[in-house]
Amino acid sequence: MKYIIGLLLILTIGVGLAAVDIIERPNNLTENVSIVMSKGESVRHLAKELQDAGIIRSSLLFRTVVRIIRADKKLRAGEYMFAPGLNMLQVAEKLQRGDVFYRRITLAEGLSSSQIKFIIENEPNLSGEITIPMPEGSLLPETYTFSKGDSRDGIVLQAQKALEKVLDEVWNDNQNHQINDKKELLILASIIEKETGIPEERNDVSAVFSNRLQKGMMLQTDPTVIYALTKGERELGRALLKKDLDYDSPYNTYRNYGLPPSPICNAGKEAIIAAAHPADNNYLYFVASGKGGHLFATNLSSHNKNVTLYRQAIKNHK
Repeated sequence: MKYIIGLLLILTIGVGLAAVDIIERPNNLTENVSIVMSKGESVRHLAKELQDAGIIRSSLLFRTVVRIIRADKKLRAGEYMFAPGLNMLQVAEKLQRGDVFYRRITLAEGLSSSQIKFIIENEPNLSGEITIPMPEGSLLPETYTFSKGDSRDGIVLQAQKALEKVLDEVWNDNQNHQINDKKELLILASIIEKETGIPEERNDVSAVFSNRLQKGMMLQTDPTVIYALTKGERELGRALLKKDLDYDSPYNTYRNYGLPPSPICNAGKEAIIAAAHPADNNYLYFVASGKGGHLFATNLSSHNKNVTLYRQAIKNHK
């Protein structure tokens, strides 16, 4: 407040009441306008940008305001969003606070690295090309913040570091004795992620695959076949066919025992936790219920009955 009082006194004496009026008068913007302040940018250049954009009325008076409230010593590079109705002093104070505007990019659970790469490459407010390798399963799906002009590599690094942090936390409390290392944990998590989007089912799905691994059974999970066919680079665009289950690929868990060689998507935190904490049950099978969710079974006979229920549900729905 003392800076504001001092400002008004100085301007009233030295420049006149008209200058005070200009400083206090709201801008004429009709919508939000953003300005990107580069690192090392001068106050003079910034003031001109603000005036040209209609955010302030006088670059000269603005520089005076900035000096008086000492904002020129605290300017922080980044994007700033200015709303209609702000006066010059409010604009200066916003810059003084370093009230940078952060944008958001959402990387959804279950996307392949190719799909995530496409999203990042097509975000117009990011800059540069992606030069960092993005192995399948190496990114944590999440909403990330950035400033306009930040690098695309920066988003990739954020997602990879976030995954490392979550993976370390979960691995320290891993209770799945069928998983030997963090890589296998991510592989199982990616399968769980693709098999169910229902939070209450994740630990049961984890149990099915963990129990199968323990018994030396094939996992026989459709998402691995889809990944074998598409490599995560596209949607399959059709239902799986019986002949697809014979497709020759190390990812096809209808032909190969154990886990596939790498993740089949980027799993979210909850799926990773579920992989490390399978439910304590003897489930070996599950099938869609036809009503949302899945039906679980401990033996083939019960599973076949559940398959019949699924088919009936689908038939009744038509």
